[in-house]
Amino acid sequence: MSDLGFIYTYTQHTDEHDLCMLEMRSFFGFDVTSTVLRSSIKIDPSRSAFMKERLDVMYESDSLDGISQQVEQYDIGNSTFRVVSLNTTDLDLTKKIGHPERRKIEREIGLRINGTPDLVYPPVNTFGIVLLDGKWYFGKHVESESVWFLHQKKPHMYSTALSTRVARAVANIAVPHPEGVRAIDPCCGIGTVLVEALSMGINIVGRDINPRVVLGSRKNIAHFELVGSVDVGPIAEVVDDYDVAIIDMPYNLFTHITPEAQLEILKEARRFTKKVIVVTIETIDHMVEEAGFVITDRCVAKKGHFIRQVLVCE
Repeated sequence: MSDLGFIYTYTQHTDEHDLCMLEMRSFFGFDVTSTVLRSSIKIDPSRSAFMKERLDVMYESDSLDGISQQVEQYDIGNSTFRVVSLNTTDLDLTKKIGHPERRKIEREIGLRINGTPDLVYPPVNTFGIVLLDGKWYFGKHVESESVWFLHQKKPHMYSTALSTRVARAVANIAVPHPEGVRAIDPCCGIGTVLVEALSMGINIVGRDINPRVVLGSRKNIAHFELVGSVDVGPIAEVVDDYDVAIIDMPYNLFTHITPEAQLEILKEARRFTKKVIVVTIETIDHMVEEAGFVITDRCVAKKGHFIRQVLVCE
């Protein structure tokens, strides 16, 4: 943990706004309507499809000169470095800083650091400088890598499967802090959520009643050189207890699930977990209540005119 905390910048499409907010609340316990968030909680920005970067704050000051004086005390020896300004867009009430001014700020701070600047090759250290609500912050800069983007092209896909961005957010909402958490996706389909969760180090297993679908899920996991268990069988055969379950309610041209079957899935989930994240295209609040869960948070995830609900049930 950084003594001065962490600053995160965000970007998302309008359709993804509610989903991004729910993911924020899951990670940090609160959300913000702006594109910047500050917290004492450390999250790898590559976990989220919405995070752009994280600044591990080392110094803060009311002036750029104050930051410059503090930076002079920091010695990185012979290591290479670069400095980047985070003010490339509006950050809450702080307006974007133009390109020439950002370069000037980066040079000014870079000249104060005892090390070897390198703007051509990836340096050993990347530092960030940002002006936020009248105050300057400097620290280690961690840029998000779009890991989820590589997962868009799977060997086996369904047109109705969750997008990789939504699947990644759902996995984060279910397991924001993976240490010691056991998760299950008992209706995993082709493994879209499993791939995202496993790629983030989440301890999750999968299951599906359709053997052909399970085979596709296993191949998708192996394709990305991930390791995960996917069993064949109905949710009724789950025998172990889990901290959380993720259920994307089955639906497509080949799955005509009845309301009774949906309710049965929720009741079975209640048997082996106290928390479930449900993704549904229908309003099923009454089923959630009948199964013994309470909806503690929710959002709508849109894709054009197609709308899904994401329910946090405990």
